[in-house]
Amino acid sequence: MLHGGMSREIQPDYETQYLFPRSLEEWVGPEHPARFVREFVDALDMEALGLTEEQQRKQGDTTGRPHYGVTLLLKVWLYGYMNRIRSSRALERACRDTLPFVWLAGTHVPDHNTLWRFWKRYRETVRQVFLQSVQVAMQEQLVGMVLHAVDGTKIKSASSKRSAWHAVDLKKLQAQVEQQILELEEQIAAAGEEGDGANDALPQKLQNRQELRSRIQKALKGLQEAGRERMHPLDPESRMMVNHGRTEFAYNAQAVVDEKSGVIVAADVTNEENDENQLEPMLEQVQQNTGTFAATTVADSGYHTEPSLGAAARLGADVLVAMPVKMREVGPYHKMRFTYDPESDSVVCPEGQRLPRTGTTKNKAKAHPLKTYRCRVGKSCPVASLCTRDQKGRLIEISPYHQEVVQNRKHPDARALLKKRHRIAERPFAEIKETLGMRRWLVRGLEAVRGQWHMMCAVMNLRRMIAAATS
Repeated sequence: MLHGGMSREIQPDYETQYLFPRSLEEWVGPEHPARFVREFVDALDMEALGLTEEQQRKQGDTTGRPHYGVTLLLKVWLYGYMNRIRSSRALERACRDTLPFVWLAGTHVPDHNTLWRFWKRYRETVRQVFLQSVQVAMQEQLVGMVLHAVDGTKIKSASSKRSAWHAVDLKKLQAQVEQQILELEEQIAAAGEEGDGANDALPQKLQNRQELRSRIQKALKGLQEAGRERMHPLDPESRMMVNHGRTEFAYNAQAVVDEKSGVIVAADVTNEENDENQLEPMLEQVQQNTGTFAATTVADSGYHTEPSLGAAARLGADVLVAMPVKMREVGPYHKMRFTYDPESDSVVCPEGQRLPRTGTTKNKAKAHPLKTYRCRVGKSCPVASLCTRDQKGRLIEISPYHQEVVQNRKHPDARALLKKRHRIAERPFAEIKETLGMRRWLVRGLEAVRGQWHMMCAVMNLRRMIAAATS
């Protein structure tokens, strides 16, 4: 308050005119995230992205009236994802009404159809944008390559569970419709014999039921051909997955995260319901994106399979995967307590007895053959009743990946590294779902979903780079 009077209120001035308009560069501050998005896109390798004038001309993007540059549209999409805007119509409104978007687009307002066509046409380009975000982060020394964590998260499909095909429900409905059709046909026959025209509406009811029967048969045929019990007709590549205690149509998004700054160095999406087969492809992608592997890569027990551990060893990657069952939780004569001796090709039990090789067997649940070893001591062993119920003696099966499994079990500093896994791997997923609000895919089909995930992961890397630059 001024001495002796009231302070003057600040009100908007709509009348003042400027001889020289303010520069567009002054509309956002020097450390505004929109500036970082602009600098990032302008620094991208356009040839690697397939966005040079010649490459666009081959796709028919540079003919006719003046067109919006793909870099302009890419900037808008990236900044939109960074601000919870993933709809082309919402982006169009933002380019008209929201200052950072107006600045980023240079006051241009691309319509929603243009924005959506870019998304559909340059879906593969978005994957390359993610790859270049990894490379930029490495150049900025934000990727330590000391410890990586791989994890997956389920994200709901864009299609409703209520409109899906479920074989059990369809078969029940089919039986009901067949019964209704039979009853209607009997009513029509009875009405014809009596010569009564009171049931003229029955043929229309019958036609409706027959159409419903046809749709049910078509749906059941589709399920049978796909070899599935449940499928969504609008998004057949999605799968029913358990997600936070609920079963719903979803896709399984994967990411490998570097410990140093939380940069995502590999990303993919699968429609497999679990993570059992994802360790090898994610490690291969890390090698493609960064040229090497981290000193150690950690994963939860969902990735623990013998072939996966064997694949990691074959690739030369040091991995630590949490065991589904811990040593302290198993009994004294559990298979994990038996030791395989490769020199004598035999197995030593906890009591020191040696089990010789007996042959090879196949397990329906496993693609690889298993070597078998059987105890010869039998019932004369003092702990036989505690060890096995097999009258022939205890049988132990050894897989081709046994050594890798044992090495993983005995990995140095396992407890400390696995504690870090939760913090490293699950933080980006929490940020994507809570901060950026992505709890459901906006597109259908595996390839389209991959494009959306790569866009989101590229944005996450930009957020990490912005945080590092402003800290």
